[in-house]
Amino acid sequence: MGTLYLVRHGQASFGADDYDLLSPLGQQQAVRLGEYFKYKGITFEAAMTGTLTRQRQTLAGICQGMGVAFDSERLAGASTAENAKGLGPHLLWPGLNEYDSEAVISAIHPYPLKKPDTPELYRHHFRLLKDGLAQWMAGVVSPRGMPRYTEFAAGVASALEHIRSHHQGNVLLVSSGGPIATAVGQVMGTSPEATIELNMRIRNSAVTEFTFSSKRHRLVTYNTLPHLDAPEYAGWVTYA
Repeated sequence: MGTLYLVRHGQASFGADDYDLLSPLGQQQAVRLGEYFKYKGITFEAAMTGTLTRQRQTLAGICQGMGVAFDSERLAGASTAENAKGLGPHLLWPGLNEYDSEAVISAIHPYPLKKPDTPELYRHHFRLLKDGLAQWMAGVVSPRGMPRYTEFAAGVASALEHIRSHHQGNVLLVSSGGPIATAVGQVMGTSPEATIELNMRIRNSAVTEFTFSSKRHRLVTYNTLPHLDAPEYAGWVTYA
């Protein structure tokens, strides 16, 4: 029986010209999670991440906090010495990449949105995103440059199948809210509406745990922040 730790990336740069970069706080969240894993004596026989910058930066921060080497290009086949340091070979998995939220919104709202710099504009952004996701998942709209939802979900399922087929111990998976919520939905059999709600609730650097065998995954915890469970980290809890 193995344990899969699914980690959402740290805080990205919401509202900036390039969202796909960790903010300074996002970097701190990732490093702090790595420090937590090291403190708890949790090591991993392998790590998987999507190819997006914020996902790879989060894995790099976790490695920094754990005190282990990071190489974003390293694939399966790392040496025993590398494994002994606490984090085995890294595997880049495009199926763990996030959907394009701007494309999802544009599919149902063709006019440019104002920068979400007020609470109302922030809420408006996410109301549109939830509506767009529901229509994408139902096959009603086809956001520009994105796969069909069935293909997106298949990319997530392929990562879970790879883990079941190749591993038996602890595995670290770093991704984004959409793929992680989709993974939970696949394991729990949730409705599209519930999967969207899971996606909207997940916090930056949050940890979700599955146990797994060669046949299936089972949910143990969802959206936890054990590394931030202290008063001095109260201001580190973010969602975007």
